[in-house]
Amino acid sequence: MNRLLPALLAVAAFVLAGCNTARGMGQDVQRAGSAIERAAR
Repeated sequence: MNRLLPALLAVAAFVLAGCNTARGMGQDVQRAGSAIERAAR
């Protein structure tokens, strides 16, 4: 859990900074899900 929290915060920052459109937000959410899956392995 200690390593997961900073990763989630970083992903949240990228999502908030990078989503200019609904399509962009969808891509960001998909990338965030992939990052969470990689962190969980």
